[in-house]
Amino acid sequence: MRKTLCTILLTLALFAITLPVFFCNSPGEKDDDNEPQLTSQWRNVYDTSAHYVGMDKCRTCHESVYQTFIQTGMGQSFGHATKEKSAADFSPAHALVYDSALDYYYKPYWDKDSFYIMEFRLEGRDTVHKRIQKVNYVVGSGQHTNSHIFDVNGYLFQAPITFYTQKRRWDLAPGFEKGASSRFNRLIQLECMSCHNAYPDFVSNSENKYNTVMTGIDCERCHGPGSMHVLDRQNNPLVDTSKGPDYTIVNPRRLSTELQNNICQRCHLQGIAVLNDGKNFFDFRPGMHLSEVMNVFMPQYEGAQDKMIMASHVERMKKSPCYVQSGKMSCITCHKPHVSVKFTPRSQYLNACQSCHGKASAQKQCAETEKVRAAKNNDCVTCHMQHQGSIDIPHVAVTDHYIRKRPLNDSQKKAITAFLGLQCFNNGKPDAITKARGYMEFYERYAPNKPLLDSALLYLDKQRDIEATKKQNRDYIRVYYLLNDHQKVVSYGSQLKPAAINDAWTAYRIGEAYYQLQQPDSALPWYQRATDIWKYSLDFQNKYGICLLKLGKLPEAKQVFDFIVSENPGHISANTNLGFIYMQQGQSTMAYDYLMRANRINPDYEQNLINMAVWYHTNNQDDKAKKTVLHLLKKHPNNETGRAMLQDLTRQKL
Repeated sequence: MRKTLCTILLTLALFAITLPVFFCNSPGEKDDDNEPQLTSQWRNVYDTSAHYVGMDKCRTCHESVYQTFIQTGMGQSFGHATKEKSAADFSPAHALVYDSALDYYYKPYWDKDSFYIMEFRLEGRDTVHKRIQKVNYVVGSGQHTNSHIFDVNGYLFQAPITFYTQKRRWDLAPGFEKGASSRFNRLIQLECMSCHNAYPDFVSNSENKYNTVMTGIDCERCHGPGSMHVLDRQNNPLVDTSKGPDYTIVNPRRLSTELQNNICQRCHLQGIAVLNDGKNFFDFRPGMHLSEVMNVFMPQYEGAQDKMIMASHVERMKKSPCYVQSGKMSCITCHKPHVSVKFTPRSQYLNACQSCHGKASAQKQCAETEKVRAAKNNDCVTCHMQHQGSIDIPHVAVTDHYIRKRPLNDSQKKAITAFLGLQCFNNGKPDAITKARGYMEFYERYAPNKPLLDSALLYLDKQRDIEATKKQNRDYIRVYYLLNDHQKVVSYGSQLKPAAINDAWTAYRIGEAYYQLQQPDSALPWYQRATDIWKYSLDFQNKYGICLLKLGKLPEAKQVFDFIVSENPGHISANTNLGFIYMQQGQSTMAYDYLMRANRINPDYEQNLINMAVWYHTNNQDDKAKKTVLHLLKKHPNNETGRAMLQDLTRQKL
């Protein structure tokens, strides 16, 4: 269940590396722990009365900065799906993608001013499946990619194809390759949204539902909430910032180097983010240490020094001697956040190098010949920060921020030989429970290898004390759930009451453990508790409805599935289950209607194919029933129910 709800479904063996582009997760649950009161000279950091006012308000006084910032990758990070926003090539020669693993074609196209993606399947020259999905948003500035998001009643999902601008080609979206495509079902959760956009109006008891979303990263992502600043400027004289700071709003350049980097690494240190208890992905404010909200882990390997993911800039920088030895290097040492890299003169970066090394000194220290340096225009970056591909996003090349005297040449590049563990790059001393959660998160999302869970248990056992007991219960439930030790999960769950649980995932996992142990009556209150906490988690609702079906509570189950399809008409399982319920009630026409809706959503959905075959057989259409079963076994050859049905249909025909 967890894998189907995550926005990335990738496999990473311990000795082979493939990392995801999106690290999406759900917000942390609030608890009653008393946190220390932190302070900052910047008034908008910890004062909860400070709120966000939006970039248009900032623009009223900072028009010139706005005009340059809006052209940056951050300013262009998220927008409505318009022809002006899209960088894609829609010519017939380019705009077609084939997923060979799942046998679907994808064609992006415009119909007047609306953007659509058509998914279809061919058998010979016949189109046997077609689904058309309108695209609402384009993600990315177009410097590397344009990805695509669609909105269903406020629920946001990623479309399965991306345009890769550097190679001018359409292809499957990152993480959708090699049979891992979730087609139109990848949820855009808060972690994903929080790095690709400004602050949305998020429906808190959901996973991917939003009342409104912004269009692009804005000023307050780096300066903090602006309400205090606006109020102060409206009622008091201007602060002469040439003489001192205006403490109503954070100026990153006046922060310490560490706090400067904490702002950038919120999104440019992409890895396994483990939220602290009671925190969510929008709790971080500029001027804080990122570790006050989350800890970000990265897997470390022996070998593979040249391997990097696209948004790992801070991790790579922190490995550089320039960073380690200087103690004062930050992202804004080289970058001007208000100016697009497309319009930043090369001298900006070279001057940054020379600010530490000195122009004459740098050339003298360089081991290359004068002829080679001249051919490179004495450009330090070209040699020491080479462009190379990222391992999580195909068809792109990005600047490697691991600054090295001698970047590896092809003969020096080594394959991964061993997994060394997880390293936290924003906190040198994460506690044992946080480390355990990092290993569970890594296992659950990217690398289902049991030794990771052994490590998680090791760290949990290290912190077995009275103070940690409350936190650890849900962690032990999680790790044993991932180990499929349902009896162990139930043993922890039996000590708890559903009403006392405030974490939706913990409630779900206990319910699922009971269900897998064939105890649906015990599972039901836990599923219900999960849906009480996250009413708009439609997959939780669906499992609750399935449990009601198992208990023979058809009217109650139907009410749940009706709610799901009212929220998202494209929810495959809810449509399938409604078809089943109508069959049980003898309403053949309604049953067929929902089964066909499900078939149009996903013609390969296992349970729906079984239900359709049953419907055809019940309605004396055995030829269609057999054809449906044959398709079922083609796509799911190990389905025992399908094999039995085929034998029965063949026997009856004889």
